[in-house]
Amino acid sequence: MALLLAAIAAWLGGATGAALRGGIAVAVALIALIGGRVVPSFTRNWLARQPAPGRLPVPANRADTGVLVLTVAALALWVALPDAVPTAIAALFAGLANLWRLSRWAGGRTLSEPLLWVLHLGFGFVPLGFLLLAGAALWPAGMPRTGMEHAWLAGAIGVTTLAMMSRATLGHSGRALSAGRGTVAVYLLVAGAALARIAAGFLPGQIWLLTLSGSAWVAGFGGFALLYAPLFLRPRAGARRG
Repeated sequence: MALLLAAIAAWLGGATGAALRGGIAVAVALIALIGGRVVPSFTRNWLARQPAPGRLPVPANRADTGVLVLTVAALALWVALPDAVPTAIAALFAGLANLWRLSRWAGGRTLSEPLLWVLHLGFGFVPLGFLLLAGAALWPAGMPRTGMEHAWLAGAIGVTTLAMMSRATLGHSGRALSAGRGTVAVYLLVAGAALARIAAGFLPGQIWLLTLSGSAWVAGFGGFALLYAPLFLRPRAGARRG
């Protein structure tokens, strides 16, 4: 933040770009780190309570640590050298590694519980962003440079933030950890907004995609406010009134 403010004050456009990339990189790294703990843990706990638990997520191990190191290295290269070929190669491997990591968390077995599958969906935008970054650097004529930014900002950060806010609100307000139809609609709206914005980069002439993305984004977070504001204003479920 200090670098960003200093860059703006001094009109240093290059430093401003690095600062903005640095902020995005930190957020993505936090999702890769914390999401890598939370998503498989929540999934395992829920599956273990089912009548037929079946395949459970693989616990975090040294392989996850290796993927995190690769993820941070790729992000650091992107911050410092966004257009370099080594950055593209590192991003490609980071994307594939995080996809492999996500595949070990049994996300396909959570489709009946929206509070869980939305966490897998949000994390899925992390490897998507890396792959879009690699594609834009290695094939600039066919891949938009903005795709990665929207995958990370609107997708990974937006969807994950919404998922954690809804889960935390339900839990801390004493409600059951179960998403209703309204919450599912909110999840789909925000995820759809991210996908539409990414698609708009591939189809620059289709202005309706930008309108769709913006409208879905506002509707998604606006819907969350309408659905969850009452939970903040009411007493915790089961709490005694003095």
